[in-house]
Amino acid sequence: MNKDLFLDIPASTRLNAPLRLPAPLSEPELLAELTEQSQKNSRPNQFFGAGCYNHFVPSAVKHIVSRSEFYTAYTPYQAEASQGTLQVIYEYQSLLCALTGMDVANASMYDGATALAEAALLACRVTGRSEVLISSAVYPEYRQVLQTYAAGADLKITEVPYDKKTGRTASPSFSSAYACLILSQPNFFGCLEEVSGLADKVHKEGGLFIVCVDPISLGLLKPPGEYGADVVTGEGQALGNSQNFGGPGLGLFAVKKALLRQIPGRLVGKTSDVEGKPGYTLTLQTREQHIRRERATSNICSNEALCALAACAYLSLMGKSGLRKVAELCLQRANHLKRKFGSPFSAPTFKEFVSRNQAGLPLGGFYPELKEYSLVCATELTRV
Repeated sequence: MNKDLFLDIPASTRLNAPLRLPAPLSEPELLAELTEQSQKNSRPNQFFGAGCYNHFVPSAVKHIVSRSEFYTAYTPYQAEASQGTLQVIYEYQSLLCALTGMDVANASMYDGATALAEAALLACRVTGRSEVLISSAVYPEYRQVLQTYAAGADLKITEVPYDKKTGRTASPSFSSAYACLILSQPNFFGCLEEVSGLADKVHKEGGLFIVCVDPISLGLLKPPGEYGADVVTGEGQALGNSQNFGGPGLGLFAVKKALLRQIPGRLVGKTSDVEGKPGYTLTLQTREQHIRRERATSNICSNEALCALAACAYLSLMGKSGLRKVAELCLQRANHLKRKFGSPFSAPTFKEFVSRNQAGLPLGGFYPELKEYSLVCATELTRV
């Protein structure tokens, strides 16, 4: 070892003795050790959800994402050598647009929380305003991430309370001071928000309407593009990605065409070569790596390509009827439990609901007034 490499490290902080590590193991001994350690992991509560869901992942999805050309791929800057990866991202974008009813989708964000925060920044850039109006029934972690973003960007976050009887967002009073209104559909409590006419009220004051969705719910619910959303975000983990003890996630991000140049991250476009053959390439780059830093839409300069591939494969395999069936099973099983356990909220729910039954996620840490309640989730895999 060349000790000159460590001359700038104070001697008092250097390690002067070997690490106390166990003796090396043979491969079978190592596998046995790892198996024993893995069995100490507690099994997830089947009634936990809150943004990370236990949905069935078709075997074909796992095989597709494990192919070496996808599994080892890196940034597809060199289009002529990355057509497969680029086509997959383009297909993912197309499927997301069809699912949400929006015009354009990007190559994905890191997770649902960063996607929502980036949507708020987009709204502030477009409107020139610095205040964001968000429902307190949006996922608590998402609101925390938004607060972190806002602190660095000198933005003000105002929260609309939820109605204690219905579980829905109380009627928001939107004014020209706000850049956007952010809702979840369904919201954190699983309640379906009343979204009819909201977009018109927001647009009348010059703001943007941002909706955070559960993509599985769109197998049954009207897509946000049909009720006036300008930006749609969400967590795509439910689309063919396992829970994996909480990550990685897949940030969904789609917009109306007028906001095309404001999209953060990557965008893949389809074109034709000189022989008329279809081809795919990264396009309309507004990332800080490609243009002047101060003009960039975001410092997020990557995407969750493998998770997006899984979502693309999942949606392709399930099709409209398959996704609808999954959504129906989630709705039926959750409402079966809701009738059995009861709920303090009167609004209709999808996949999750609040109950005094302690089977699910305790809510006191997020909402002190709900310390006696939990959030109960049911998917197509829940045994009821």
